[in-house]
Amino acid sequence: MNLVVVSNRVARGKPNEPMTGGLAAALLPVVEKSGAIWVGSSGRVRDGNQKEPFAEVEALGAGALAMLDLPAAHYGGYYEGFANSALWPALHSRADLIRASEEDYASYREVNAFMARALLRFRKEDSVFWIQDYHFLALGAELRDLGIDKPIGFFLHTPWPARAVIEGVPHHRELIEAMLAYDLIGFQTEEDCENFLRYVEADLGLAVRNGSVISRYGRSRAAVFPIGIDPGKFAQQATKAMTHPDVSRLRRSLNGERLAIGVDRLDYSKGLINRIKAFDRMWTMHPSLKRTISLLQIATPSRGGIEAYGNLQSEVAKLVTDVNGIHGEVDWTPIRYLNKGFSQAVLAGLYRTAQVGVVTPLQDGMNLVAKEYVAAQNPADPGVLVLSKFAGAANELDAALIVNPHDVDGMARTIATALSMPLAERRLRWEAMMDKICTHTIQQWFADFVEALQDTGDEKPERSPPLAEPTHLPFRSARIH
Repeated sequence: MNLVVVSNRVARGKPNEPMTGGLAAALLPVVEKSGAIWVGSSGRVRDGNQKEPFAEVEALGAGALAMLDLPAAHYGGYYEGFANSALWPALHSRADLIRASEEDYASYREVNAFMARALLRFRKEDSVFWIQDYHFLALGAELRDLGIDKPIGFFLHTPWPARAVIEGVPHHRELIEAMLAYDLIGFQTEEDCENFLRYVEADLGLAVRNGSVISRYGRSRAAVFPIGIDPGKFAQQATKAMTHPDVSRLRRSLNGERLAIGVDRLDYSKGLINRIKAFDRMWTMHPSLKRTISLLQIATPSRGGIEAYGNLQSEVAKLVTDVNGIHGEVDWTPIRYLNKGFSQAVLAGLYRTAQVGVVTPLQDGMNLVAKEYVAAQNPADPGVLVLSKFAGAANELDAALIVNPHDVDGMARTIATALSMPLAERRLRWEAMMDKICTHTIQQWFADFVEALQDTGDEKPERSPPLAEPTHLPFRSARIH
């Protein structure tokens, strides 16, 4: 089998460089070992004059990376436009933030079509395609139009919202019809999968039987594949990183004080405002905790060209300043706030240093930070994970302290509880979470999905009549050359 993995970004995997996101960090090790070719954006754009999409290919362990320059005329509308101003807010149940123009949607479809044409050069007789995430909902349909009849799978790393929310996305019906070109559609949680299938039944009028749907593309199966990490490797990194200069300086600066840590992209889905308010409330309700616990919040800037993100960055920075101004002392800063990324190796050491991991998104597909924090702990003296009930990880890590991220006072009380938890209870909770993390590893996720995808190729696809004439044809006539 020749596996072709596709995502918007690829990770170069340089050990001392910050990782660009959870998806990249997750895929890198399995691509290295599996021999897959991983295709994605180079981060550069080109004008539309090239006859063939330009790809730079480099070896990655047993596999390879292929980095494409995407078309300059459509990249902004595709990425900052439709993908991140329409789909991302909808998928995270923020219908109030959906912004999209017809031009953005046209660009999104054009980049999906461009990527499909680029993938043809990686096709072999035994090729299987695995498409990642919301940037490429329509890529499977584009590949089918180009004559690809091999198995094509799709995995969504974000949540999938209720019908009423996804219906707020322009062209939602057309996009979800296009998704049915995938043989296998994977989700992080049962709730995500059920929400998708409810839409297919109610809005597309298609029958769902045992998670499978028959459309004009044939049979599609929707299933749950919770993503994991490599806990053994992360634990090793955490132990080794304790001597890293960044980690050593942090430990010295604490002067015996305890530390809570949050690591997130600067995104409205991550619940940063309520998290900071919870620490403010905790120090107000429990003044004795001042000078005994501080928060290290790493918030990597993201999508700065989108208005909602620029507003959030200003709001978080102001709130941190206000809280530090109220509770801080001349020799004590309650919140250490950093707007930069760190390598996985350094993060592992920072996690191990912190007595409390705070992962409180308002909505998240999985949130691998939660699993990384647990894997990084010292088994003899582990920290406590405070975890949002709305992160996919909460389905597995039920031994964490589960919180409602909208309940600021409740979070404040729970963080205080974490700080007073006795060692015996901390160990029991950590062991229970590690059992789950070691069962559902990144390697197992990869193997389970690929096996299920290969199984779809053994079935002769049934087909139903077209639901309607596809309305995206006018966009697809304006090809990029």
